[in-house]
Amino acid sequence: MRLANIDDRAALVAGEVGAERAVDLATASRGRFGPALADVYPVWDEVIAWVEGEDLPALARDAVAIDRSRLGAPSPAPRQVFAIGLNYHDHAAESGFDSPTALPPVFTKYVSSFSGPDSAVSIPAGGNVDWEVELVVVIGRETSRLAVADAWSHVAGLTVGQDISERISQLRGPAAQFGLGKSFAGFSPQGPWLVTPDEFANPDDLELGCAIGGEEVQKSRTSDLIFPVPSVIAALSETVTLYPGDVIFTGTPAGVGIGQKPPRFLQPGEQLTSWIDGIGELHQRFVADRS
Repeated sequence: MRLANIDDRAALVAGEVGAERAVDLATASRGRFGPALADVYPVWDEVIAWVEGEDLPALARDAVAIDRSRLGAPSPAPRQVFAIGLNYHDHAAESGFDSPTALPPVFTKYVSSFSGPDSAVSIPAGGNVDWEVELVVVIGRETSRLAVADAWSHVAGLTVGQDISERISQLRGPAAQFGLGKSFAGFSPQGPWLVTPDEFANPDDLELGCAIGGEEVQKSRTSDLIFPVPSVIAALSETVTLYPGDVIFTGTPAGVGIGQKPPRFLQPGEQLTSWIDGIGELHQRFVADRS
């Protein structure tokens, strides 16, 4: 199943890649679910059971073409947002760190930085803005102290994310400010929709990457994660309770701007395209801050 956020309403997505169409979930379920996506995650098991019992091809006959400009983040109002650092060996190395042997650094990105898949992003004045393509997980069931073997059953779905980062404010001072440096407006685009784990042949092995103006700068596979999705979820749940709709950025592979020699940062007018096979693409255009 694919589920989109269209004008803050939950929508089922049908159709082939590049020709996707959508059906409003509240309308299709006769008001049982939705209308907002935030209303869907707390009853995720009921939604899945309902979808499995429906004639989806019949529902798809009422589908309409998707205007991507109307798409928002697939979980727009999570109670918690987690982000995992240094979760690929090659990214840890380019950052000057040894690969972690316990759970990598965990920080947050604030919800005010969320946007949909296609957006214009302002570069803060005097800032060095970097890119980090990531697989993003949305939780579907409340849980704590979860076993690794049970983790996938608590995932609502996967989406594409960018952990856009302003490196000067992130690294300034006696201690790094990861949360603030990575949470300027528009710094957490996600989408284009949520894809449930059953849609993938192997949800632990997906290709991801990004390109600037057509030049590929990152490419890897999620099978290269040091701590795969189930391990990250289980480790987080040892300390905190995870709630339906919570968002987890799982880490980025090598190829970020600060790791290049010399470092490279995004400039006004540049276009960033990010993708994960089986999910879709993000498109960000960068503009100078006019404030």
